[in-house]
Order: sequence, then C-alpha cells, then structure tokens
Amino acid sequence: MSDQIRLSNTSHVVLGLIDVLGESTPYELKQAMEKSVENFWPVPHTTFYEEPARLARAGYLTERQEQGGRRRKRYALTGKGRGALQAWVASPEISPPQLRDEGVLKIFFGAELEPILRQRRDWHRAKLTELETYMAAVSKSGGPAGVLASLVAGTTYNRVLAEEYEKGLADLGLGDPPEARKPD
Repeated sequence: MSDQIRLSNTSHVVLGLIDVLGESTPYELKQAMEKSVENFWPVPHTTFYEEPARLARAGYLTERQEQGGRRRKRYALTGKGRGALQAWVASPEISPPQLRDEGVLKIFFGAELEPILRQRRDWHRAKLTELETYMAAVSKSGGPAGVLASLVAGTTYNRVLAEEYEKGLADLGLGDPPEARKPD
C-alpha cells in the first residue's frame, strides 16, 4: 500500500460521496454524483471509475468484492480516508472558479451568436427547473445543510445566467416575443 498519492478534487468527491452513502460500488457513486456534485463539479467518467481502486491501494478506502452475483467491488472509508476528507473540507484553500463552456469557445472563434445564446439560455432554464425540484425535495426532507446551500448556489447561478442570456438576446434584437417567454 502506497501512502504517497496526490489527492485530487476527484479523490475528495469519491471520499465525500462514500462518507454520505456508506459502502458503495463505483456505479452507485457515479449515479449519486450525477444527481448532486456533477451539477457544479463535472468529473470525467473514466477518471471517476478508476479513483476508488486508486484510493483503496493507498489506504483511504477498503475494497470488498461481493461473493455472489456480479461480484462487484464495494468501497468504504477508512480512518485515513475520513481524516483526509475532513482535512480537505476544513482547509480554507480553494482554487479559482473556472468557466469551461464550449459555446463561449466557439463564439471566440467566430461562431454565430444567436443559436448559442438561445441554446445556453434554454439549458440554464432547464437546469434551474431541475435544481429547484431537487431543492424542494431536500428542503421537505430536512436534508443536509451543505446540500441545500449548494442547491441555493446552483439555482442562483443558473437563474442569473438564464436571465443574462435572455438580456444578451434582447440586446441583439433577438429576444423571444413576450408571449413566447416562460412565466417566472
């Protein structure tokens, strides 16, 4: 077991999800990530599926293979893994936010604005609706404060961007007619 691995943000996502879910398979972790963390921190699928085994080799997780059925590997936190997660959460250091948007990249290289602005506006509207649904369920169930706070951040982010894309379209004379707009 090697103690000398670098813990990435992906490592911390895996540790944090296992802390919340308990013993899990990589597939169960990926399903949970798609409904939570991936809304604000996307992780490549291949990287994510490899991470539990890497963390287990370094002693941050235990690995148990099921005896029957599909013989899936199940991972659980060790004391070392829980300590690493707690130290990361408590650390005041955070990296700057990143904008990674293919639409902006295409605009930079000369793409037509209107279809990209409309597509992004519509995407942010749909994501806002999805996150508001999650937020209502978490609020109703009395879910963890951190989950609720991240959903507040996500809904605010998507609401602002949907509104700004709408303003951008209007500034270009491309806004939807008032009867086509969705009510707030």
